[in-house]
Amino acid sequence: MTKIIVIFLLISVIRVGFSQNNTTNTKWKKQRKEIFFGFGVSNFLGDLGGLNKIGTDYSYADLEYTLTRPSATIGYRYRLSRNFGWRTDFNYMQVSGSDALTTDKYRHNRNLSFKSNIFELSTNLEYAFIFDKEGHKYGIKKTMMRRHKTRNSYVYFSVGVGVFWFNPKALYGGTWHELQKLGTEGQGLPNGAKKYSRISISMAIGVRFIVGKKMTIGLEYNFRKTFTDYIDDVSTTYYDNNLLKQSNGVVAAALANPSLNE
Repeated sequence: MTKIIVIFLLISVIRVGFSQNNTTNTKWKKQRKEIFFGFGVSNFLGDLGGLNKIGTDYSYADLEYTLTRPSATIGYRYRLSRNFGWRTDFNYMQVSGSDALTTDKYRHNRNLSFKSNIFELSTNLEYAFIFDKEGHKYGIKKTMMRRHKTRNSYVYFSVGVGVFWFNPKALYGGTWHELQKLGTEGQGLPNGAKKYSRISISMAIGVRFIVGKKMTIGLEYNFRKTFTDYIDDVSTTYYDNNLLKQSNGVVAAALANPSLNE
């Protein structure tokens, strides 16, 4: 199953820009450069864990919410026009999965688990469809009439691609072991699969709502579709466990087949 990573990001944004042009159609140029950072949470939808039933590809109903983990981002945005912007992000996220958390008979008995840090560099094109709107608000102070500008929300969609590094690990004997090096599905062995790369690409689509002028706080939702089946080190190959033990050792064999034999 192709993996999906779901990220929710609470973003704080510092906008910086330089422009003396103050006409209505070019006011966006005054804030065309942004440095942003944020913190949030991430989750994983893949082969391991899930709800108490047979897994469903790409179904959010199969998410295990107790495995929600932290994420963080920092990046730079440049507005190409009033509608379009381009941004580059560096993202960190944690994902994990565990068959022990589901009562589905097959997956629970399989008893596989993993965790992984993910570091991603991505680039995205954004399209804005609701803009900062300016109006006038009046008040009275010391019997003098005054007015100031108010602003509304800025809303956009984004789509892009990223390159990320991941490193699935599993716990055995009180120690976290790097699974890719162990070749738990016989990678690199006779009649086994090829070693998979821990560097892969992803596609993303997201939406963010921001409020404010020089500094903003926004909520962003991101969806990642990846092009590797090994974020959790589990794909479709079951290698002979005795041969795996002989070639790669006891730890590799134990983590390849930790089933409960129920």
